[in-house]
Amino acid sequence: MRMTSLISSLALLTALSACGQSETSEATPEPEAEATVAETEGGADENALDADGLNDAARKLLSAYDGPYGGVPHFDEMNLAGLKPALEAGMAKNLAEIDEIANSSEPPTFENTIVELERTGAELSNVFTYWGIWSANMSSPEFREIQQEMAPKLSEFFSKITQNDKLFQRIKSVYESSEKENLSADKQRLIWLVYDQFASNGATLEGEAKERYAEINKRLAELHTRFANNVLADEEKYITYITADQLSGLPQSFITAAAVADGEEHEGQYAIYNTRSSMDPFLTYSDERELREKVWRTYYNRGDNGDENDNNAIIAEILQLRDERVGLLGYDNYAQWRLENRMAKTPERALELMEAVWPAALARVEEEVADMQAIADAEGAGITIQPWDYRYYAEKVRQAKYDLDSDEVKQYLQLGELREAMFYVAGRLFNYEFTPVPEGSVPAWHEDVGVWEVTDETSGEHIGLWYLDPFARPGKRSGAWMTGYRGYETYDGKKTPLVSNNSNFVKGVPGEPVLISWDDAVTYFHEFGHALHGLASTVAYPTLNGGVRDYTEFQSQLLERWLLTPEVLNSYAVHYETGEPIPESLVSKIRNASTFNQGFATTEYLASALVDMRYHTVDPTGIDPDAFERETLAELGMPEEIVMRHRSPHFGHIFSGEGYSAGYYGYMWADVLTSDAAEAFAEAPGGFYDEELAKRLVDHLFAPRNAVDPGDAYRAFRGKDATIDALMRDRGFLTPGEEEEN
Repeated sequence: MRMTSLISSLALLTALSACGQSETSEATPEPEAEATVAETEGGADENALDADGLNDAARKLLSAYDGPYGGVPHFDEMNLAGLKPALEAGMAKNLAEIDEIANSSEPPTFENTIVELERTGAELSNVFTYWGIWSANMSSPEFREIQQEMAPKLSEFFSKITQNDKLFQRIKSVYESSEKENLSADKQRLIWLVYDQFASNGATLEGEAKERYAEINKRLAELHTRFANNVLADEEKYITYITADQLSGLPQSFITAAAVADGEEHEGQYAIYNTRSSMDPFLTYSDERELREKVWRTYYNRGDNGDENDNNAIIAEILQLRDERVGLLGYDNYAQWRLENRMAKTPERALELMEAVWPAALARVEEEVADMQAIADAEGAGITIQPWDYRYYAEKVRQAKYDLDSDEVKQYLQLGELREAMFYVAGRLFNYEFTPVPEGSVPAWHEDVGVWEVTDETSGEHIGLWYLDPFARPGKRSGAWMTGYRGYETYDGKKTPLVSNNSNFVKGVPGEPVLISWDDAVTYFHEFGHALHGLASTVAYPTLNGGVRDYTEFQSQLLERWLLTPEVLNSYAVHYETGEPIPESLVSKIRNASTFNQGFATTEYLASALVDMRYHTVDPTGIDPDAFERETLAELGMPEEIVMRHRSPHFGHIFSGEGYSAGYYGYMWADVLTSDAAEAFAEAPGGFYDEELAKRLVDHLFAPRNAVDPGDAYRAFRGKDATIDALMRDRGFLTPGEEEEN
């Protein structure tokens, strides 16, 4: 496993919020968790340890992938009994490999140091694949106990690598050598990425500072895991049950999904789960205002209930430790350290973008609230719009202004048809063909998981495998995400990608189509964009399959744009009963309403991103997260009718790991690129399926992954840097030039 992934994977594996988590779709878990893939209590043979301290279950987790398609994970043989011994054995083996490189008597070179590092950690990488499935797709109380125990041990392991001074001196020698200048551009970037991962993670420290750095990392690993598990506990604990006389306004599809099964404690009632996918439609359609307020408060108070799952003290300690740690490296604040190697480069540049959009978003919110208040007054509601009213009255405004009924659109969006639509787009842009693998040939972790082989349509060449885990279930974390189980590489023989998309749609009645909302369809395409980014890789070395956080969302956000193309809508958006394509009149309504409610969407997102950046640019000594959030929003002029999308106590993106910390702005940074690139396709002779532009898209924006600086890659595609203007047009806001004219 490559070094960069070893260093960064702790955040991924212990976080509730992993790379690619959706902003619009969350799971709807049931009250009780089901068993994991294999029972925790294995048989005697599986639990019996041999002389090496391993049992059969551990050996299976450590073993190389085997079978067809270059080898596939043994998902059908996962057993928690093997996880701890496998992790411990994998770490020990990896450290031995590291020591061999560090203690080599040969002068350091690219081949004997950098490339040898790429070869380390293969067995541990295999174990992490299964850890990721247990963490995100098949969690259980038994796994969470192991997760909490192993998180600090994994942190110690990573610190032993990054603080191995002999190893770092060899890396530094290669980085500073004249040999580097004679290597290809991708090899030079690989050297820089490896060096930077060590230098920016404490390798340059000495003595007590180095020891303290490792201690902080260990404690943060514990806190990130506790934060994530506290949020999950509140999602499972706080469920609102309603009766048949409280269903007014709710669509039948929602009522059917919310019905409590026969024989359960709340039989005859309806469950509103404490997740976005349950909360959002309830607040949109329910006529029961008091219930809307209750559901709203329950959802936005996750991690903030003053009980054993309260996250405020954890946040305060996380911020303090992060600030202390970067201080050891000489940085003024955490955000300065975090953004140094991202496209934004500095907190000031990220803030400049957000603050340029913020006033326009606030102005639009004022207009939206006025429209909603007018409808409430006309109905004689006798209320002033509150946060739990926003979605409800926004839907009324949508229907009044655009005659657009969200539930009507849903009748044309079948999950299976949309999957085929994504395959169609991949065929047109990437020349890919998706074929289901023969039944039983590739193991999966759950019966709902499907697997497709991806090939080149012209040559028939095998590209990789795509796994799809579409449905919500107990133990599956909220959200939608993409995961890779193997990346493309050629330096030690060709290996092809294994990628998956994971969603949380409510599984329908057998034989009936699963209908999803327009927003969920957008998310479906978004995550598929991440998968295509993995499948399209042409890099030679594993580390180059990594990404830059404020750039990696760009490819997936861009793919969302193909959902609205006529080629997709005319063939794949068909009525689930009649088979008729979605009417052009309804498509026109969707297009006309594309900027509708952008004040709400932009403001709730930007509020979270701005608070994130403020948290990581101030002195956190003595910070009270609740008070800090409240005071920061007041200073920003946050409208009373909206709350930030992720309130601090459940802001998993930034507190259940470090992937998005001081980086939540990255979605908007990537959206600047997305809007600009989408305009390029809109202006191309062949539109969104222009062959020449599609080739540039694949060659410059998907295939290179992190082998090319993102700024250079985008300029190679577009011929220029992106500006904010296209983003503002997309959201229906005035561009900076237009604002000056007015």
